[in-house]
Amino acid sequence: MSILSVENMTQGFGDKIIFNNVSFKLEKGEHIGLVGANGEGKTTFFKLITNDILPDDGTIEWNNKVTVGYMDQNVDINNYVTVREFLKSAFEDLYKIEENLNKLYCEMGSADEVEFQKITDKVSNLQGLLEDSDFYSIDSKIDAISYGIGIDEFMDNKSDELSGGQRSKVLLAKMLLEKPDILLLDEPTNHLDEENIDWLKSYLKSYQKSFILISHDTEFMNEVINVVYHLEHKKLTRYNGDYNKFLKLYELHREQLMRDYTKQQKEINKLEDYIRKNKVRAATAAQAKAREKKLMKMDKIEINKQKPKPHFNFKFSKPSWSVILKTKNLVIGYDKALTKPLDLKMSKNEKIAIIGANGIGKTTLLKSLMKIINPIEGKVMLDEQHLDIGYYEQENYYTDNVVINEISNEFPKNTKTEVRRMLARCGLTNEHINSKLCELSGGEQAKVRLCKVINKPSNILFLDEPTNHLDVDAKDELKRALINYEGSVVLVSHDRDFYKDIVTKVWNCENWKV
Repeated sequence: MSILSVENMTQGFGDKIIFNNVSFKLEKGEHIGLVGANGEGKTTFFKLITNDILPDDGTIEWNNKVTVGYMDQNVDINNYVTVREFLKSAFEDLYKIEENLNKLYCEMGSADEVEFQKITDKVSNLQGLLEDSDFYSIDSKIDAISYGIGIDEFMDNKSDELSGGQRSKVLLAKMLLEKPDILLLDEPTNHLDEENIDWLKSYLKSYQKSFILISHDTEFMNEVINVVYHLEHKKLTRYNGDYNKFLKLYELHREQLMRDYTKQQKEINKLEDYIRKNKVRAATAAQAKAREKKLMKMDKIEINKQKPKPHFNFKFSKPSWSVILKTKNLVIGYDKALTKPLDLKMSKNEKIAIIGANGIGKTTLLKSLMKIINPIEGKVMLDEQHLDIGYYEQENYYTDNVVINEISNEFPKNTKTEVRRMLARCGLTNEHINSKLCELSGGEQAKVRLCKVINKPSNILFLDEPTNHLDVDAKDELKRALINYEGSVVLVSHDRDFYKDIVTKVWNCENWKV
């Protein structure tokens, strides 16, 4: 029996259909990659199978005996407990057994011989449950996973002291410690550095149970999955094999579909031509009617339009002076210092990646260099007089503003038609352009933010994790655009495969931490 079975599911929001009569099966031990362009409905699929939202039609059935782990970003972490205490809650049932066991030990002292034997039997049973569940190695399990995910340095911190990225990593660690029968992983690498991604890759490759993975890191996905479900044009198609095999099979499938479509169109044209010429002639009317019936019964092949691919071209304003920025004894942070004193220098046309573990201060450094926040000590010398700055923030929108109005407000001199073209070049459709920002997927929102940066002439770009939520096509196009950009770039990124061909220098924050 399947772990999860979805049959003939249809789901939409208003007039927009997301899934049209789709089916899906997850078998024991399968490692599934759920792939598709931004906005196709991958995260919505997770919400449907976890009962967060209900389908308009069809059935979703789980095997009653399975446990499901889903990293819900809205889960509250108690502000009054440490990270270690929160992770221990993954073993809450085992700690309750231990509590009952300790109560039984206390009862032994006052029990008579008969009662003592009963308690001994209960103790033996509970002790066996704990040993079978590796209860006495919980601390070592927590240490191993916290180190792998990269949260070992703040295990004694409370949750209100964590950054958003650190919080996501803690939730991921807890889910892995729970070892459910199926993991639902939505962009798990977004807040991990390279070392942690490698650890998670190794962990998932050897994971004995099942998982469904959404990730735009195709290199990561390719190494950990054995099945692909491709979401495109409201349909789900299954491909056995890794991501690279899927790409080959998908291309073969499209080529065959085009051949079948072309052949069928020739047949349709031939039938229509015969019907048109012969249906009014008495001698051939019967044959024409027969061909008309054949045409009506024909299962017509539909070729869906390809999703528009983005075309990013950053507008360059003017050459900058030879030295763009310098720092002297710069110490960054908010309440406490995150770095040693830094003496940094950036020259004209340099492209620099800022890397390091999550929460180490990459975004804080970026904002300090831009003078958005004040340093704890030292100073930043930024050649603002000769710089036109483009800035991409990684925060998501939750506004009711319509997309076209958002960009029109940013570029008041442009006509609505020009604004539509700007958004279309970023890979957004008319449906996206006329939607509210809060209704868009994370990837679509990212494209709206990129639209603002791309269309403002600049000679230096400050980009904070610009690939988060972007689909494969958009990420590849952004990489090409940044390689070709004539100005300078300061780029915060955890994705080495993305930044390695762009940058001329790397600033590793690990080397500067206090």
